Amino acid sequence: MASMRSTPHEPELNFDELWETFRNRYPFFDLWNVDWNKQYDIYRPKVNKLTTDDELFDIFCEMLDPLNDGHIELKGKTGPDRKKRYFNPEPVPRFRQEFSRQEIKHLFKTTQKTLSKMGFGPLEETSAWMLHYCRSREVGYLRILELEGIKQRKLEDALDRISDDFYSLNGLIIDIRENPGGDDDTAIAIVNRFCDRKRIAFHRKTKTGPGDDDFSPIKTWHIEPQGPVQFTGPIVVLSCDSVFSGAEVFALAMKQLPNVTLIGDHTNGIFSYQLEKKLPNGWRYRLSYQMYFSADMVCYEGRGVPVDIRLLNRKCDLENGEDPLITRGLEIIKAS
Repeated sequence: MASMRSTPHEPELNFDELWETFRNRYPFFDLWNVDWNKQYDIYRPKVNKLTTDDELFDIFCEMLDPLNDGHIELKGKTGPDRKKRYFNPEPVPRFRQEFSRQEIKHLFKTTQKTLSKMGFGPLEETSAWMLHYCRSREVGYLRILELEGIKQRKLEDALDRISDDFYSLNGLIIDIRENPGGDDDTAIAIVNRFCDRKRIAFHRKTKTGPGDDDFSPIKTWHIEPQGPVQFTGPIVVLSCDSVFSGAEVFALAMKQLPNVTLIGDHTNGIFSYQLEKKLPNGWRYRLSYQMYFSADMVCYEGRGVPVDIRLLNRKCDLENGEDPLITRGLEIIKAS
């Protein structure tokens, strides 16, 4: 949309810039059944040179709300008091509806109690802060808190240390519940420690323009054996719908391995890195701009990586003092 370039705080200028960025770079209008040109027709007439900051922010929120995408964010300061405002259109995941932030902490304490009852040692941090590990005589448990903010050397050191146990393990549980995500390269580096041979991990393409076919060429990522030894025995991955972004890429890649069973709930369904932009008035916004595909070219955006066995954590788990996903995971490993 053409517009007169005037002052940075011009409401019409800011509206047109945000709308155009989404038109050119956002790939999921069809997924959410949103006609972006119609959104322009509805909301553009509501904006004029007298529109206040708060009114403009509200209009943006209404326009973006049908895009149920957790990677869409809008941040800005409005009004004479420069009040901070934030918007994200994603519905609250089921896991976070079931458990408050404090109850999630309680749940993971219940996880540790369950492991302890099953003969596991205490859960300990590794040299990579986001990897916590413990084991019983026959099974290992690895919790991945996040997938960014770590130097490669420290990550490799932690994985090397964990891999020292691989010869003596009959199975491994990897817990990615409540993982906010991170970098694809970090996810791949971990998956490589469980890989039997080179395989396709995922494919990705990037939205580059407003047309349906305006994408970069598809690029393919691979997983392949890495480190002194790989664990290729039975692996159970624990998931839920508050597993996001890079952690979903981890689940997608792990799903390519024949010895892996995913249990719990599907991941959240927001795979893309976030494209970060700044409006002339200083407001910042982010959006998804990439499409991820499984090895067999399935896009799980908006629905998440599916599990093999659906088993949900519920509040009664806290009362019962047992994490059923751990119990089920150990049963799967024992039966393998």
